[in-house]
Amino acid sequence: MADQNQSQPSFFGRLGTAWACFWRALGSPEFAQRVAALLQPPPPSQPKTAELPPERVHASGLFVLSMLQREGRLIDFLQEDVASFSDADIGAAARVVHSGCRKVLAQCLALEPVLREAEGAKVTVPSGFDAQRIRLTGNVAGQPPFRGALKHHGWATTAVRLPAVSETLDPRVLAPAEVEL
Repeated sequence: MADQNQSQPSFFGRLGTAWACFWRALGSPEFAQRVAALLQPPPPSQPKTAELPPERVHASGLFVLSMLQREGRLIDFLQEDVASFSDADIGAAARVVHSGCRKVLAQCLALEPVLREAEGAKVTVPSGFDAQRIRLTGNVAGQPPFRGALKHHGWATTAVRLPAVSETLDPRVLAPAEVEL
């Protein structure tokens, strides 16, 4: 960008530059090609895409969380300080939460274990294993293959069925307030 304090060339200065460019372009195909590129109109600017707020970007995830609340009261359970409740009361509440949340999980995802062996079974982790699918814990030393006890079989999804969220809904509302009249 030109310096604001730099004076603009006069008409005759521009005429002299044009005249020199004319003769040089006639004598040099390379120069003519560079000047031709400068004379091309600039490409149309792309309109800036409006950046969506996080609640719109993650609307499906928030909607699944609202389904977990509606069917299993998951948020209510997690927000409750359960320290003062008896184990029997917590267990009874956990059955309701488990049943409803399991229903939502089945509606939204098809799941399968990462490793099919039973927990506690001896397994071999081969060389080149996928660190996203298998996490090594304990005393990890040396090079694979590794042999150890399966502590958790892990989970992977084979199908995702997240609900579409209407633009008219506010995805930040996970559960509306309920007022009985």
